Amino acid sequence: MTLRALALSCTLKPSGQVSSTDLMCQRLLDALADHDVEGDLVRVVDHDVRPGVTSDQGDGDEWPALRERVLAADVLVLGTPIWLGGPSSIAVRVLERLDAFLGEEDDQGRMISYDKVAVVATVGNEDGAHHVSAELYQGLSDVGFTIPPNATVYWVGEAQGGVDYQDLDPQPDSVASTLIDVARNASHLARVLKESPYPA
Repeated sequence: MTLRALALSCTLKPSGQVSSTDLMCQRLLDALADHDVEGDLVRVVDHDVRPGVTSDQGDGDEWPALRERVLAADVLVLGTPIWLGGPSSIAVRVLERLDAFLGEEDDQGRMISYDKVAVVATVGNEDGAHHVSAELYQGLSDVGFTIPPNATVYWVGEAQGGVDYQDLDPQPDSVASTLIDVARNASHLARVLKESPYPA
């Protein structure tokens, strides 16, 4: 059974600039591919995602197209850098837009994000990876996603340091092994939910 994944990279850097968040998300997608999960990466900052908590804010809002891709995926990867000890403003905006799922039901009367798995990818040069993951886990769970065990992969460099995740060659063994764990658990849980959905 081939599954679909979508990685929403919430870097603050527009396309054309190298992003450690993108790299971490892509490596997680590559690890998922080893479990027959096909994936795409979207850099959210390249899209005009309007502030708000509805599925369509109108007037050129590009979230509705991204929302359709989220709903078409079995696994959502939410990637963010750490800024001021928390997730990026782009990641917060994605959660705010996903909040609309609270009032949207599928044809069985369930929240439309049920049976979908979400995991987190985080990079930064300061402490806060666990705090960021906790924030994103709570938001993603609130809007209907299922969180597997070991659902985050992160790298945090020296505080106020000048080395980024993208500068590491090779990447640390602990990060590489965690990527494998996250991909294995996410793909397994997504298949379980595909075969045995939550009840109506």
